[in-house]
Amino acid sequence: MNFPFDLRQLRAFSVLAKTGSFTQTARELHLTQSGISHSMKALERDTGCRLLDRLGKKAIPTQAGEQLLQHAEKILGEVDRARDSLASLTKWGRGRLRIGSSVTLCQYLVPSVLRQFKEKFPDHAITIEPGDTRDLVESLQERRVDLALCLEPPNSSELENHRLFTDELSFIVAPAHAWAQSRRVIRDEIPRQSYILYRKNSVTSSLIDEYFQEEDIALNTVIEVGSMEATKELVKLGLGISILAPWIAQKELDEGSLVQLPLGRRLLPRHWSVLHWQNKRLTLAEETFISLCRAFCEKELSAK
Repeated sequence: MNFPFDLRQLRAFSVLAKTGSFTQTARELHLTQSGISHSMKALERDTGCRLLDRLGKKAIPTQAGEQLLQHAEKILGEVDRARDSLASLTKWGRGRLRIGSSVTLCQYLVPSVLRQFKEKFPDHAITIEPGDTRDLVESLQERRVDLALCLEPPNSSELENHRLFTDELSFIVAPAHAWAQSRRVIRDEIPRQSYILYRKNSVTSSLIDEYFQEEDIALNTVIEVGSMEATKELVKLGLGISILAPWIAQKELDEGSLVQLPLGRRLLPRHWSVLHWQNKRLTLAEETFISLCRAFCEKELSAK
């Protein structure tokens, strides 16, 4: 039967192998000399190897002992590093924050919020994992992120969400497009248009599909992209029209390089939230991050 190593025995062996003295080892570890001797006998019994040769009062590692010493120092080093790492978390202001975020919010929200967060928690280690809603929910489930900033998923009973803001999707077209010229969308022309839409497996794509299915309209998607910036540039070139939230194209709408038009009589809203595991006890850093996100959205996005 293989016995697990006793860390106290390994530490005693490591000190003894380097000092060669039972007396000095006992003094360094605040133990009795007989206690060290019993520990070494137990360690040799468990390993099935003679680990030390006794030459008078001197203890010298055998070949097996030298090999065990190499492993013991690695094990004890990892234990010490783990202890130091945990100790640092107990110090005020130190810790980590692992954020998952949609690519869109990574660009428009996260930089401003992180700048404010770092002012309050300068010693926090921060990681950001970009992805779509479904990817980020999976990251939450696998405990790779602590908080996820994304669209609310359709099935989220195991998650708790903190609503940030709600937006609405619109047609976005180039100024030269006939709809932009007339300032109206011709319903019968919707199926005949070329579309530049966000990737098909996204929550946004599902919402768009459901919306037009209820309108009994089939969209002809020609180009599928994973970047909002690329989408806007392709629309500007007249390669198709897109369906976006106006705040994503606010700069282009303000300068007139893109034009916004309603989808129809019905609105198509999306709800953005910060997600985490239900009943998770939030740290002060996590609560602060969520509050900063809400404050940013109230100021910058809710009115758009």
